[in-house]
Amino acid sequence: MSAPAAQIGVTGLAVMGRNLARNLARHGYTVAVHNRSQAKTDSLIADHGDEGTFVPSVTTEEFVASLERPRKVIIMVKAGGPTDAVIDELVPLLDEGDIVIDAGNAHFPDTRRREAALREKGLHFVGTGVSGGEEGALNGPSIMPGGSRESYAVLGPILEDISAKVDGTPCCTYVGPEGAGHFVKMVHNGIEYADMQLIAEAYDLLKQGLGASAAEIADIFRTWNEGDLESFLIEITAEVLSQVDAETGSAFVDVVLDQAEQKGTGRWTVQNGLDLGVPITGIAEATFARALSGSVPQRTAARGTLPAHAGAFEVADRDAFIEDVRLALYASKVVAYSQGFDQIAAASAENGWDIDRGAMARIWRGGCIIRARFLNRITEAYERDADLPLLLADEYFTGAVGNGVPAWRRVVAQAALAGVPTPAFSSSLSYYDGVRAERLPAALIQAQRDFFGAHTYKRVDKDGTFHTEWSGDRAEHEA
Repeated sequence: MSAPAAQIGVTGLAVMGRNLARNLARHGYTVAVHNRSQAKTDSLIADHGDEGTFVPSVTTEEFVASLERPRKVIIMVKAGGPTDAVIDELVPLLDEGDIVIDAGNAHFPDTRRREAALREKGLHFVGTGVSGGEEGALNGPSIMPGGSRESYAVLGPILEDISAKVDGTPCCTYVGPEGAGHFVKMVHNGIEYADMQLIAEAYDLLKQGLGASAAEIADIFRTWNEGDLESFLIEITAEVLSQVDAETGSAFVDVVLDQAEQKGTGRWTVQNGLDLGVPITGIAEATFARALSGSVPQRTAARGTLPAHAGAFEVADRDAFIEDVRLALYASKVVAYSQGFDQIAAASAENGWDIDRGAMARIWRGGCIIRARFLNRITEAYERDADLPLLLADEYFTGAVGNGVPAWRRVVAQAALAGVPTPAFSSSLSYYDGVRAERLPAALIQAQRDFFGAHTYKRVDKDGTFHTEWSGDRAEHEA
């Protein structure tokens, strides 16, 4: 008997692709599977063939031929050249109306290029962000598809079916055209960088300020996870801090080298923030903190050489300090999310994507790495005002963050006096103070720019653009 026509296909069966294919099969879809190395296809069928209906193929031609029309092909290979190579191999075998889905961590400009090229051939290209790691891919990720609305009408029901669910609502929705899906996933990852750095700084503050063990700090994080800070990252932090190294008997975190790696999505987010002129300072500092951790020659040269002139980290009231750190962490996390949603709004406006920020918060509530209780509050904020210019200015967050500001200031000040680096906590507080300030020293910068470059300035008391003849009689005239 011939194999049944597959409703959707997955090419690229490394861990993420393999688990996504299994997720689809578990939901009753007939899934065509293909990998450049036949061994991975055979392994999937041997290990998990009883989880649903798979249609394995050896060649790309067989793979495409096994799919019902319009064909729906998910690519799960390394970003960049390998993705282009697979697309080039697939396109000659596809027909008008077929849908190619890139579910990897592609850079959104690449997605825009690919979408335009395939559109010219009558094909739909759907750049799709998938968050949740290996477990999410298998059991329900957060899914952020871009591309055409026509493609989502066909593909959307399948993606919504296999996504995570919160209160019965799928953690998947149409994001916007072109590269919107991969853009939102990029910003998601940038927020993730900030979130992880802030949690790491909170851990370090508790360790340095209290002299607490990893196990004791794990208990603190477990308590925090029962309140407003409830999130996947807080939950796994407690698990990591509880782990004991089998070889040494030490806390696992104490035997891990303090050099954090990165795959590039954080850098992309920061670079795009600069391009858009959006101050995503918390995300930037988190990204640079990872870079600093890996700057081994510089750290080696500085260690024991640069004077600290720091005082002892003295905590008079243990419980009060823990609460201060909790409040500072919450406030800093809100800043990171607020900045990320500002970046999404700016890119949406620039590219005409019409991204619904409330919907993005809603689909991040489950499945993804940054899933957290307070995403419900963010969704509600954008439901109250879809054009909210600043998340921090929403009535809920104004109160929630405002209540923690005194604690936030105490924590950042204590850390500075003790010589404990808190780049994300500190930059987030500076952003908060900057965005709420009645007047900023940028007035002086504008005057300086006009002095050395005749870049002009505006005045507070009348309309128009002006220049002062600094090298002449210093008369002002309208530019």
